[in-house]
Amino acid sequence: MVKALEGARKAARRAQEATYEGLCTIYEYHEVIDEKTKLSSEEEIPVTENQPCKLSFEKLNRVVQTETAAVQAQGVKLFLAPEIAISSNSKIVVTQNGVTNEYSASSIPAIYSTHQEITLESFRGWA
Repeated sequence: MVKALEGARKAARRAQEATYEGLCTIYEYHEVIDEKTKLSSEEEIPVTENQPCKLSFEKLNRVVQTETAAVQAQGVKLFLAPEIAISSNSKIVVTQNGVTNEYSASSIPAIYSTHQEITLESFRGWA
């Protein structure tokens, strides 16, 4: 019974990953010390590169007022492998269907045995 469940989970994960159409690179902002000068600086460091993923888009039934106009809000969700760690202050660069966009995580990941789902928002800079 346990082996059958394990096999079913593996098959479900393969099916989920077969839908991945994009690649993402995850960056974190860390203090880096220059070995030569011994001075430290903050830098964007890739922690995961070219990770298969999928973006899903949904039109939300609300309008967001910006400084210049009202715009229709869009929900963006990232699907990727469950073992990939994404901290709340990460920048996630996703390329899918020939389009590259920068995002940040706006929710705690929902982690399942087959994948994880993270709601994203447009990256607006490092906090």
